[in-house]
Amino acid sequence: MSTTTERPSRKLPKVPTNLRQYGILAALAVIVILFQVLTNGRLLLPGNINNLIQQNAYVLILAVGMVIVIIAGHIDLSVGSVVAMVGAISAIAMTQWGLPWYVAVVVALLVGAGVGAWQGFWVAFVGIPAFIVTLAGMLLFRGLTLVLLTGGTINALPPEFNAIGGGWLPELFGTIGEGRGSRDILTVVIGLVASASLIAVQLRARRKQRRLELITEGSLSFWLKNGIAVVVIIALTWQLSAYRGTPIIFVIVAALILIYTFVLTRTVFGRHVYAMGGNLFAAQMSGVKTQWVNFFIFVNMGALAGLAGIVTTARAGGAVASAGQSFELDAIAAVFIGGAAVTGGVGTVIGAVVGALIMGVLNMGLSILSVDAAWQQTIKGLVLLLAVAFDVLSKRRSGGR
Repeated sequence: MSTTTERPSRKLPKVPTNLRQYGILAALAVIVILFQVLTNGRLLLPGNINNLIQQNAYVLILAVGMVIVIIAGHIDLSVGSVVAMVGAISAIAMTQWGLPWYVAVVVALLVGAGVGAWQGFWVAFVGIPAFIVTLAGMLLFRGLTLVLLTGGTINALPPEFNAIGGGWLPELFGTIGEGRGSRDILTVVIGLVASASLIAVQLRARRKQRRLELITEGSLSFWLKNGIAVVVIIALTWQLSAYRGTPIIFVIVAALILIYTFVLTRTVFGRHVYAMGGNLFAAQMSGVKTQWVNFFIFVNMGALAGLAGIVTTARAGGAVASAGQSFELDAIAAVFIGGAAVTGGVGTVIGAVVGALIMGVLNMGLSILSVDAAWQQTIKGLVLLLAVAFDVLSKRRSGGR
């Protein structure tokens, strides 16, 4: 009697791809291409790309902090008012207190962090829902802004301070060419270095996964994803080099994205934030000090709102009481469009940034097309609704909560 034994086929499990994240990137690409066609190529002109970055820097900064708040299962409605108040304090510090611009920046960041600590105390240690605390903060800090500015404005700020929101890196290496066709060499170099660094980091992470015998992404997907990223980086910096070079705020935002991506994915604090948003009770039973994590989440949000206040005031060239209106809605919309879950526990910094860029491209594209402001608000509202509906339906289909 003969027996045959079949060798079981060994199929390596496929790496689960984040279809939601890729879908958001695809949506951004479609929107950019659509408006590039509708505006006859004006959307991606060097000057418009520069304006897109500088005009939407506040949303990018706030979205980086807001995504952490939302992942943890909270919300912050006060950031727009904090932006206005911190902007007023920074302007007063320079014009009335006589502080140097860099000291005023430090003071503004400390004020923002202090505001975050104030709200974090009520949320974390008193137990008042963040919605209520930050709603009260929205009214409180807007009122303080009106008191500080007495209904007026403060202008004539130092040019070094204004450069934070509306300046460019100096032409350290000169330019390629002359006249209107010249390009800033430093900006081109930044693009090449950023591209090489991205590939190096990704390859290092891939080698580490293989060394630990972990599942790795397929080669085709890996190189396609990174190839597209490199093309985008080089194209972006190439276009910026044709205007006035690299905006200072672009460097600040890029640094924030790298830092907070590391914090959320590579640190204990980041893991605790995801754990709390996913299942608060389980996180508490696992020993996570949820009160302190919540406290520092709001301290961080306050500090980033302070930075957004500095950037907004610097770009405007002065402090006004109406600054920051609806900034909280823009940041929250960017986070949800970027893939964060309404129920918490899900979200990424990159997703929030892509969501902010989608909002920014919509604003700029519709403005170039001279679409009425009322219709712009309507379209953005529909985009937000569809993004959240997609998240809810996806969870329902997969059997999630």
